Amino acid sequence: MAAPLILEDHPARLIAAAWGAHLAHDRRRSVHTVRAYVATAHRLIVFLGQHRGQAVDAALLATVDAGDLRAYLAHRRGEGIENSSAARELSALRGFLKHVVGDVPRLKGPKIKRSAPRPISADDAVALAEDAADAATRPWIAARDFAVLLLLYGAGLRVGEAMGLTGAVLPLGDTIRVTGKRAKVRIVPLLPPVRAAIEQYLALSPWPAAPDMALFRGARGGALSADLVRRAVRGARVRLGLSGRTTPHALRHSFATHLLGRGADLRSLQELLGHASLSSTQIYTSVDAAHLMDVYRNAHPRA
Repeated sequence: MAAPLILEDHPARLIAAAWGAHLAHDRRRSVHTVRAYVATAHRLIVFLGQHRGQAVDAALLATVDAGDLRAYLAHRRGEGIENSSAARELSALRGFLKHVVGDVPRLKGPKIKRSAPRPISADDAVALAEDAADAATRPWIAARDFAVLLLLYGAGLRVGEAMGLTGAVLPLGDTIRVTGKRAKVRIVPLLPPVRAAIEQYLALSPWPAAPDMALFRGARGGALSADLVRRAVRGARVRLGLSGRTTPHALRHSFATHLLGRGADLRSLQELLGHASLSSTQIYTSVDAAHLMDVYRNAHPRA
């Protein structure tokens, strides 16, 4: 039986709490994410206390190596978690150790069974943005990457459309004006969490937001490259054990499929996505039907 998770029984509890405060205030993570990440840090601390046979403090955390993390993941699998959950925990622990000691042991994540391509879940979309941000080298770049990926999922933008936004969209309101293919302009709703993420990036960015300059800037002040966004997503999806089909454009597909699943009609979806014809939007009906068939096969006793 696993040892109970007691948050007051080890010297490192304040270290985990400080990391949680960093996630909440500096990285603007959701309450749910902070709670889950801090709980994972506490699980590692409790495990290390048993595994090493001594009290866990910052000095001991600085000595954690790949073998310790492998032993922790084996312990967690013994408790019944699947590889996808183990990959998420490993990603959280990398962030924790990086924050505490500035160094992360090199360790490949668990292998994930590949299935047919499908839109990623809302939780995975947010986790992807958070993980990409955690891998950034500077706080303002972390805020930028988080804002970009949240925008792709939360507003269904193409990566090129997000890169094409300028300071002219400021100040941000409930909607944003987007220029898509063939210079077609559309108005897309801007969800409060997405707006807050962009504003946090702007507050931290060393580059002023000018109407004639790109909204999202690179490290040297030029327009952010779409290739850098794709690279950030590639790294995050590997660390999280997500499908190789998880790309920036997959976030747009997920936006569309999730809206359709919540009752959005095709015409409205067509406008939100900026499709020239309805036939381009109808692909999402087959995607959603495929997902429903998977649910049916897995849940129906006669399937």
